[in-house]
Amino acid sequence: MTAPIAVRVLLEPHAVSPPAYQSEHASGVDLVAALDGEAEITPGQVLAVPTGIRLEIPPGYEGQIRARSGLAARHAIGVPNAPGTIDADYRGEVQVLLVNFGTRPYVVRRGDRIAQLVFAPVARATLETTSALTETARGEGGFGHTGR
Repeated sequence: MTAPIAVRVLLEPHAVSPPAYQSEHASGVDLVAALDGEAEITPGQVLAVPTGIRLEIPPGYEGQIRARSGLAARHAIGVPNAPGTIDADYRGEVQVLLVNFGTRPYVVRRGDRIAQLVFAPVARATLETTSALTETARGEGGFGHTGR
């Protein structure tokens, strides 16, 4: 395991609790819904759910919002832009986009664990415009080109 990074967390007045790891080796912290009551997500609908937190992620890192496996398995609730990215320079309230992939409405309640947040290092690239790329055995073969 790598050394922990320091991430500052600002709790909004409507926050339920700070993000927290739920087990010793958990990869991500749980994010909870900071709704005023509850909200229904109908099949096919995407809903932005507030978490009541703001983060100060150190430069060179990002936050990745990921679906909770239990919500996905039991209720077909996911994160449509998975993983959602929180940039190191973003200081607004973290919101989680949830989508209902299922066939029945799902109700999100204040305090529900709705997603995981994983902190990950980011590599920055130096982009160079060119007139040609090096050849490879794969070439331009795209989606499904191997036939597997």
